[in-house]
Amino acid sequence: MPEPIVTLNEESLRSDLRELVRKTVEDTLNGLLEAEADELVGAERYERTAEREAYRAGHYDRGLTTSSGEVTIHMPKLKGARFTTAIIERYRRRETSVEEAMIEMYLAGVSTRRIEDVSEILWGSSVSAATVSNLNEKAFASVEEWRNRPLERAYPYVYVDGIYLKRSWGGAYENVAVMIAIGVNDDGYREVIGAAEGFTESSECWREFLSWLRSRGLHGVRMVVGDKASGMVGSIAEVFPEAAYQRYTVHFYRNVLARVPKSRRAAVAAMLKAVHAMESREASEAKALAVAEELEGMRLGEAARAVRAGYAETLTYTGFPREHWARIRTNNAIERLNREVRRRTRVVGTFPDGKSALMLVTARLKYVAESEWGSRRYLDVTLLEE
Repeated sequence: MPEPIVTLNEESLRSDLRELVRKTVEDTLNGLLEAEADELVGAERYERTAEREAYRAGHYDRGLTTSSGEVTIHMPKLKGARFTTAIIERYRRRETSVEEAMIEMYLAGVSTRRIEDVSEILWGSSVSAATVSNLNEKAFASVEEWRNRPLERAYPYVYVDGIYLKRSWGGAYENVAVMIAIGVNDDGYREVIGAAEGFTESSECWREFLSWLRSRGLHGVRMVVGDKASGMVGSIAEVFPEAAYQRYTVHFYRNVLARVPKSRRAAVAAMLKAVHAMESREASEAKALAVAEELEGMRLGEAARAVRAGYAETLTYTGFPREHWARIRTNNAIERLNREVRRRTRVVGTFPDGKSALMLVTARLKYVAESEWGSRRYLDVTLLEE
């Protein structure tokens, strides 16, 4: 048999092709960033024009994980203008969406063969069962690494909440709670700082969750905002004794309105909102007591007792800068996250176990946190030092 004229090292060839694709992606993204910076500046590099208001100030490097491997992005720095890019966000959104889709299909019990078919649409080429498994493992590992990352900054405000999902257990279905925490850091930006599984929102679960946050470095907490779930308040006092507690005003309203006939709820809701429209704690306290008396006059004794018992813990925000009040007394900071999580988890329905639920929830939280949600300053925290 004649010897082959040419022999190929297949592994070396595959490695070279992977590197070629990775380098092409890297060069393309960096080229798009340069063009985007030129457009923002309004002139070519070193070009002087009368209309020019911004100037180049070098670059800084950042890593970006893509399906083609880790690439290095040379982010332009500008003087006289802030450089914001849609290029990386669009690419990252596509990558993360594919990652989430893989996780969702796995959790929903989709067969490997079906995932292979769908992956051809998502990735542009069919992948093997081994590749599908590998992608899922990488996705889970990436999400878990992000979930357990160290918390190195101070977070003066922390918002906590729990979301209930369904899981199967021994042929029956039961609730599983995913506990979520976001923090406003010492630069005033929101971050998702925690997500963990809890069978119920009990004292033990909240204590473990808050202790886990502290073990990862959470510090500088001045106030924790929550909905007064069972055991939450005591756990906050135990783990973060230096932090004040603020109850979500909307949950307080719901608690009172549950004791009011439907025909009167609109009027009572307006009365309750007036409590938190006052200019000082003293005025709010006086208004709350006046509302309670008015409710008694309307023969709504249970609602009046709920107001007297609960109004004080909804006024903690008045001890902080007035400019922060509207954003630290409500759950608006975490509400979009909850909507996004529910929208995604509704696709799956019932999860095979709590870990699966946690992974998909965390993947969605990671995606939202790295979008515009986390890139806009939420509060001017320098006011805390005045």
